[in-house]
Amino acid sequence: MTGFVSDSVAKDRAIAFFGAHSTNRMNDHAAGPAAPASGSAVTSDLSPIDEGGTGRAIPLHDEEGFAAMRRAGELAARTLDHVTPFVTPGVSTQELDDIIDAFMRDHDGVPATLGYRGYPKSSCISVNHVVNHGIPSAAKKLAKADIVNIDVTVILDGWYGDTSRMFIVGGKTGVKAQKLVDVTFESMWAGIHAVKPGATLGDVGHAVQTVAEAARCSVVRDFVGHGVGREFHEAPEVKHYGKPGTGVVLRPGMIFTIEPMINAGRHEVKILSDGWTTVTRDRSLSAQFEHTVGVTENGVEVFTHSPMGFERPPYDAGA
Repeated sequence: MTGFVSDSVAKDRAIAFFGAHSTNRMNDHAAGPAAPASGSAVTSDLSPIDEGGTGRAIPLHDEEGFAAMRRAGELAARTLDHVTPFVTPGVSTQELDDIIDAFMRDHDGVPATLGYRGYPKSSCISVNHVVNHGIPSAAKKLAKADIVNIDVTVILDGWYGDTSRMFIVGGKTGVKAQKLVDVTFESMWAGIHAVKPGATLGDVGHAVQTVAEAARCSVVRDFVGHGVGREFHEAPEVKHYGKPGTGVVLRPGMIFTIEPMINAGRHEVKILSDGWTTVTRDRSLSAQFEHTVGVTENGVEVFTHSPMGFERPPYDAGA
């Protein structure tokens, strides 16, 4: 779930449910507190500060924390694998949400979004020009050639696994829509490949932005990635645009999401009256992929790879 809201969005509404500088702890969930977390993270006077972002200390996680995030990330990825064959023409987004909720609970997880600052569902399902935070509904049925983002976050043993993927309903879509999905996937991976000790978040954002804009697409500015671990949204704020060599210097132990939202048209968005659903202002298509990653001594670890190999649509999955 896209975490922090960047400066330019209408903060009177957006901060109310994301709290760009708040401490969003597990007891924010209507489902109740998760089990106590194992593992640890160092946050002290010597911890790096997310200057220019949240202003908070950035947790540095130990190997036990990385192991916990591998488990949480795998369950989140398995959840998306499980729902994949059900993403078909005629299915409602509520039916998909029900499948997601049941799978998480059957595997000792808790859907992190359910009840989070009032959010009413166990996933976010965003179709076509919806940028993020689409609320599942029995009335919203998928149609052939729709492009759909499904975003899930699961709490497992007190740790948050956060990931999203694009889906192409019916396995085939228009040329422009397919191009957007491909560019978004490549943009995310450009950002991931930029992660290593000594690099900066500006390097990561610049890598994403370069790929997207070279394809004449635009990067959404108003929503960004976020730190994640024993809290749903931690420091740092991860912009998907930027200048090389600027921003937070990456250190081993940092864990955060890279989740670019890429539009086929202009980058501007608006939040609808439900307070959650975000759409492109020009009604152009939007796409998003998300992985949770950790900075290692030598580079980067991705916690949310698909165990079934469902990384880039269309996926070969039978119902």
